[in-house]
Amino acid sequence: MAREVFDADFCAERLKALSDPHRLRIVNALRYGELTVGDIAELLDAEVVTVSHHLKIMKYADLVEVRREGRYMYYKLHSDLLCTSGRGTRFLDLGCCRLEVPDRK
Repeated sequence: MAREVFDADFCAERLKALSDPHRLRIVNALRYGELTVGDIAELLDAEVVTVSHHLKIMKYADLVEVRREGRYMYYKLHSDLLCTSGRGTRFLDLGCCRLEVPDRK
């Protein structure tokens, strides 16, 4: 997801979309693969409508991708977003900066 030229507006929109604790928890949950809204809500002990609202914001910021299977919507981190460093650390490459979320213990 490397960008040729620094785009402050693009970067600010992505950072703004991550500026909520719920959304950071969603990112943490999605680091391990795709999940439905119901799966995420259950993992985070949150209401489905709340999770759905946050996923919509994240979708418009190009942080998540959506796949429909029947009546279910599956969400995953955008394919260019999740990277692994040479030492095995996983991080989000936002195109303007990197965000590292510690692995689960």
